[in-house]
Amino acid sequence: MTGAQILAIDIGGTKIGWSLTDADNLAFDSVQTMATNARAGGPTVAKRLADLVKEVAANHSSLLGIGIASAGVVDPATGRIVSATNTMPQWAGTELGKIIARASGLPVHVINDVHAHGLGEAMRGAGRGANTVLSLAVGTGIGGALIRGGQIDFGEHFLAGHFGHIHHCLADGLVCSCQRTGHIEAIASGHGITNWFNERREFGDPRVANGKELQDLADSGHELAQRVFTESAFALGETIATLTNSIDPSVVVLSGSMTRSGERWWQALREGYAARAMDPVAGTPIVLGELGSSAPLMGAAINFLRNQ
Repeated sequence: MTGAQILAIDIGGTKIGWSLTDADNLAFDSVQTMATNARAGGPTVAKRLADLVKEVAANHSSLLGIGIASAGVVDPATGRIVSATNTMPQWAGTELGKIIARASGLPVHVINDVHAHGLGEAMRGAGRGANTVLSLAVGTGIGGALIRGGQIDFGEHFLAGHFGHIHHCLADGLVCSCQRTGHIEAIASGHGITNWFNERREFGDPRVANGKELQDLADSGHELAQRVFTESAFALGETIATLTNSIDPSVVVLSGSMTRSGERWWQALREGYAARAMDPVAGTPIVLGELGSSAPLMGAAINFLRNQ
């Protein structure tokens, strides 16, 4: 495959990133992005993607195929979006693999974006060399993947890795993105912690619009903001301990915007983990991901190569 390239695409709710990589070494060119325009609906997003791959394929004769990491629950055998949240209306049911294959005339393989992220970190990032990698992306929401022996655990319904939907008592009564209540995502994701603060604020406390505003408020010394960050991170640490008690991974890799919340957050998370982890997994490393936004592109490219 010397000289062959793969087009890797990462479809998120806010933006779409793509890059070309050589098929031999998976060394990426610069990543380009465009707005997803998710509210325009799944058919519109799929059409824009089809136009993109047509243009790229027409200008790169060495293109071997396309690997895609996509938001939503994905059937990796067909590339169909099995289900999705209302962040992108009508994305569920989209035959993404078939649409992009027709547009490009090339092989296409699609997996969920967080599965791809975990695979990228496991094989080329912070989890490389480990047999079992528990990957969690803690950002606007909370998702993840279990990579064992270099293989993604997709689950019977392709839902495996939805770790943000584990129950935590502090989230009782709080609505999660899945519209259930009591899930850790409702207090520990960027969106969740923002809502949690706003619900707990008292007279004179400002309302915050996002995690960045809450972080700035905590850094300024605001007591409730600091307490919310600490309690949220401790609860997430407890949830990670629950997972490691059950899965027994070699390493836990954390990525996403919430991991940039500072030492207070990390310390509380580690304390929460220590409080609930069983002795055999008490020393399991919890490390920061290394690949950043390139992780899902890497995972998509690796998945493509494995299916050729």
